[in-house]
Amino acid sequence: MASFLIIAPFGAFAILMMVSSVAISLFAAAALSLGIVVWDVIRGGSLKMLAAGSVLIFSALGCYITLVDGNWSTVAVRLAVDVGLLSIVLLSLAIRLPFTLQYAREMVDAETSKLPGFMKANYILTWAWAGAFVLMLVADMLIIYMPSLPLWIGFAVAFAARNSAVAFTKWYPQYRRAKYGAAKPAEPLKP
Repeated sequence: MASFLIIAPFGAFAILMMVSSVAISLFAAAALSLGIVVWDVIRGGSLKMLAAGSVLIFSALGCYITLVDGNWSTVAVRLAVDVGLLSIVLLSLAIRLPFTLQYAREMVDAETSKLPGFMKANYILTWAWAGAFVLMLVADMLIIYMPSLPLWIGFAVAFAARNSAVAFTKWYPQYRRAKYGAAKPAEPLKP
């Protein structure tokens, strides 16, 4: 469920971009992101960096396009959204708080979150998402700089990259549990 909620605003944005204006797509994605933030906080979860950042990205781009410059192409808007997402992911790594950590801590017990490999697993998951966002950026840039490419190629790469990151996010924790088991954190030595 968490993986679906993480990508729901971006899926809604991508679908709406095909059938609606850029501004409507951005504001709808911002509203959906805000709804997810509110729902998460109401149910007792924490404010997530990616969700809050998504609200800011979609809102800021929507306001800019509505109030300042409405002549952005759909590919340029997608590129801006992907740059914003990659920035959030890289910032989370730079401050040593991988964005996946906020989700993972809510899905495991306190003992599991203290295991030595827990933080490493979250770095790996966050880097996988960073890779997916880089692939989406590359696809957007190919469409911008090689306009002879069909537009569907960019959508296909973005879809495959996002879904691969989601699949990896579901698979990798199960793989680590199977490989390393549910070992207890090391007890401190007593004198």
